[in-house]
Amino acid sequence: MGNKSFKETAKAHADAAKKRANAAKAKAAELKKKQPKIVREFSEFINRGNVVDLAVGVVVGGAFGKIVTALVDYIIMPVVGIILGGIDFTNLHITVPNWLGGGAPSVALYYGRFLQAVVDFLIVAFCIFIFVKFINKFKREEKAEEKAAGPTDNEKMIALLEDIKKNTSKK
Repeated sequence: MGNKSFKETAKAHADAAKKRANAAKAKAAELKKKQPKIVREFSEFINRGNVVDLAVGVVVGGAFGKIVTALVDYIIMPVVGIILGGIDFTNLHITVPNWLGGGAPSVALYYGRFLQAVVDFLIVAFCIFIFVKFINKFKREEKAEEKAAGPTDNEKMIALLEDIKKNTSKK
């Protein structure tokens, strides 16, 4: 008799929890209807899995960009500068005088830093190219394996249903 009352109590608690959950869902749906359309659309956009993947990609890409910048600034360009006769690319600049007057000082255009940024870009672009090429190769191999494996169970079922439909429509 003790077990029966426990089961009844547990069922009552479960039913109450379901009612509370349904009431919360109804309240959320009601609040969602009251939201401006732009807020609903933004919420739907944010809650997609692709947005999270994109955010992770941006963060990892930013970190990768910092690594490449450090590589170019502190390792590659100093070696290139030594090979070219001891040139320091960070200090390469052209001074543009103030032609307008007014007491403003002249301006330095650091084209050496721009060259470093171009090298950064080329390295990152090459790495992305290699990564995309690797992923495309992986996808091609996966598709080839799927084709070599033959039709899937769903494809077999569809073909069987089409055969049955053709045979029954002829009679």
